[in-house]
Amino acid sequence: MAQDSQPRVAQQVATPQQLASPTAREMRAQAVHRLQMGLFGLCAMLLLVGLANIIMDRARLAEQENPVAEVQTTSSETKKKAATDPLADIGVVPAADPSAGADEGN
Repeated sequence: MAQDSQPRVAQQVATPQQLASPTAREMRAQAVHRLQMGLFGLCAMLLLVGLANIIMDRARLAEQENPVAEVQTTSSETKKKAATDPLADIGVVPAADPSAGADEGN
């Protein structure tokens, strides 16, 4: 009953309706709209690329003025980092070095 109290906005169509072809004015308006959207997209991409270029140039200049001191790693740290396997540490896969897995488990 609640559905009957609301008036219908659109009437049911008894027969199929024929699609009216767009007029020349509507087709021209669609073409102009597509052209405007395409040009807007091109301008937006041009601005984004220009902004990225400016950011990269500024970063390059800042890096030249203040070079970052490179961190020297010792060979023991490199070997230690290469030997660690996160999956083996949590026990998901067997350790590549059986003695390393046995030491950690006990």
